[in-house]
Amino acid sequence: MYLGIDVGSVSTDAVLLDEESRIVAYSIEKSGFDHKQAIRNATDRVCEAGGVLHSDIRGTAGTGYGRRNVEGACVTVTEITCHAKGIAAVYPEVRTLIDIGGQDSKVIRIMENGFAENFIMNDKCAAGTGRFLEVMAHTMGVETSQLGPLSLKAKKPRPISSICTVFAESEVISRISEGCPLEEIIAGIHQAIGDRLLAMFSSIGVVHPVALTGGVAKNSGVVKAISDRLGRELLIPNEPQITGALGAAILAREYGS
Repeated sequence: MYLGIDVGSVSTDAVLLDEESRIVAYSIEKSGFDHKQAIRNATDRVCEAGGVLHSDIRGTAGTGYGRRNVEGACVTVTEITCHAKGIAAVYPEVRTLIDIGGQDSKVIRIMENGFAENFIMNDKCAAGTGRFLEVMAHTMGVETSQLGPLSLKAKKPRPISSICTVFAESEVISRISEGCPLEEIIAGIHQAIGDRLLAMFSSIGVVHPVALTGGVAKNSGVVKAISDRLGRELLIPNEPQITGALGAAILAREYGS
């Protein structure tokens, strides 16, 4: 068995692979303030789910912000490399990957061999990320999981001019005071995220097919906003949050074998 652990700012994800590189089990845990404990929790859960012992793991690879906290790792790799490797295992045809996580977003150009060719990353602010959507949802008094379904009901999205969390929150409050329907405000927020990503695309170019991963990929409104701007449907894995951990597990197998 081979273990990949992606230690992000919001979640710590673990993927367990067998000798044939098939996913045996995966786990998604909150990172919290103690990354080492989150790693232990994710490892325990994924081993329990896979019905294996810790001693059955022949190699472990770490990725993400907290990858240095993965004890006993045979290799630690950047999340760019692991996300490219992971999505290539699921969709070999993908040439551009959009990953929107809890605190950052990135666009990665991927070569035919599954390696990253170029990338651009927004990790200086929470604009357009999962955290941004959490703040917007809290401001409107709805659950984050409701954002996607609600936005799809909008007849006319109300534009949100700023993607900065602070200014966007103020703008949303103004829209609410004007009596705008929530679904139209939410659709406007999603369109603003799509516009921001479009600006990131212009820096490295887009080659189709395009895949979307990260927790925000579970938001149907964001998916629609991005798809509309690209003029094509996006490829989304069944569990879009574990792509980085999957790539790490694949590398653990390569290094550990």
